[in-house]
Amino acid sequence: MRCQKIAATLFFLLLAAQFCYSQVRKSPKSSGYLVPRVSHNKARIVCPIFEESQYPYQGIGIKVGDPFALTYKFYPTKHWSFAMDAGKAASGLYNDYYRGLLRTDTLSTNPKTHEKSTLTYLAHKAVTDWFLEAKFLYQWDAKSISKGLMLYSGLGWQWRSTKLRYDYTYQQSSLVDGKFEQTTISRFTYGPVAVVGFEYSYFSLPISAFIEVELFTDALVDPGYHRFQGGVGLRYVF
Repeated sequence: MRCQKIAATLFFLLLAAQFCYSQVRKSPKSSGYLVPRVSHNKARIVCPIFEESQYPYQGIGIKVGDPFALTYKFYPTKHWSFAMDAGKAASGLYNDYYRGLLRTDTLSTNPKTHEKSTLTYLAHKAVTDWFLEAKFLYQWDAKSISKGLMLYSGLGWQWRSTKLRYDYTYQQSSLVDGKFEQTTISRFTYGPVAVVGFEYSYFSLPISAFIEVELFTDALVDPGYHRFQGGVGLRYVF
């Protein structure tokens, strides 16, 4: 009886082994290929976590806020990096400033007769509001606060190109109804940018998340004008 139990057990083990083999058996097409073996260092490159021995890194992604932009970052070393953003400014945040750019003293004077007229602002629209920005950043490890966290600060330069369309009415006397008019203003300006932020990269995927705040200063069209900007974003790191 005991021998029968042993024989039955061996029989079932052989069936199980045959079943497992049939599940992993290679197809004729794949049987000629070898399974790639990835070393520890190469695995780190495929899924980077900013290890000091693996620099340089690169990151590309998207930034939401002011502005909404595509963003690229190059990490040559652990502490230094270069970032470039290109996109569209959040024009709605500049409504008061853009409204003040309408020169009523110029538009209210007839260039032919030099007669004064009363101008009434109606509305404006940012037809285009593009920007380009480059920044050099210094970053340091903040793993004492949270693993994968880096703080950074730096300086850069921003270029802005804006086209504004204004709707207004003007009248030359109280006896005449106001006449509807439109005018377009194109502005190109640039200036320095100061930035502070933090970046978090402790994920199972090769991505980093960041939040940053910037201070832009106009150095061309409206010298001395300051504006806080900022946003949040994600980059794929490779």
